[in-house]
Amino acid sequence: MNTPFNLDEHRRSRPRPTLAPPPERYFEQLPMRMMQRVQPAPTATAPGWGWLAALTAPVRTALASTVVLAGFAAAFWLTPAAPIVASSDALARVPQEQLLSYLLASDQRITLTDLAEVPGTAHATPASTYWQASPDELRELLDQQSADEGYL
Repeated sequence: MNTPFNLDEHRRSRPRPTLAPPPERYFEQLPMRMMQRVQPAPTATAPGWGWLAALTAPVRTALASTVVLAGFAAAFWLTPAAPIVASSDALARVPQEQLLSYLLASDQRITLTDLAEVPGTAHATPASTYWQASPDELRELLDQQSADEGYL
């Protein structure tokens, strides 16, 4: 078992060195000495942008927002306008065979109300340009169409 050890029971072989007292008013002058040694390094600014650093923060913020707003306005006004194509004219140029195949192949049902809401119906072509078919021709064409139950 270890015997307890107490440092106070053992004397030092050499005497403790006496510390020299600090110079007079050392601790009062210490903060000022530290602040004099630690000076911020001068900031290097570009020669052309020195005036911007001289402005106050609110003025710089207002200047930045004005530049951004002017950039958006310039982009809006300088962008060339795309030609506006009427949807009824574009739809009129599509061949009827392609329209019919699209309507039959799509999964969505198109009702008469959907067709009535098309804005281009007011500019429809006159009835004389439509194909005038007899009831026998219509019946023959309808018999040629596939009668898949999925489309009904």
